Amino acid sequence: MSEMDEFLNQPLLARLATLNPDTLQPHVVPVWYVWDGISLWISGFSSTRKMKELAKNPRCSVIIDVNETQGGMRAVLLEGEAEVITSPRTLVEEKSTWIYIRYLGNEGVLAADPQSWIKDPENMLVKLTPALTKTWK
Repeated sequence: MSEMDEFLNQPLLARLATLNPDTLQPHVVPVWYVWDGISLWISGFSSTRKMKELAKNPRCSVIIDVNETQGGMRAVLLEGEAEVITSPRTLVEEKSTWIYIRYLGNEGVLAADPQSWIKDPENMLVKLTPALTKTWK
């Protein structure tokens, strides 16, 4: 496993940047994610600004970084065109569960809130297979 894969396999907070194609206003939000070695997966709801912007303009950036006391900043930047996935619902629920388990654990994902998020018909996935990847320490 590469150093980048090891870094991305930590349950860190990512920031997803989208752009409103009408106003050109950037929008950056914190998100939970999972990395499968090729693509970054994010769960989101169709009513959110990030998902509405990705529907109009799939180009986005994601940064995952940490502030380490020794060695300074360490980060991975991923850029490209995201694929918004709404079906099959079994795939959306499976990948969403995978994301939530990363942050909430096997028991935590069974709570009412994450279960309702996973099964909500507005829940969809962002799949970013980056065209550009940059890492730094």
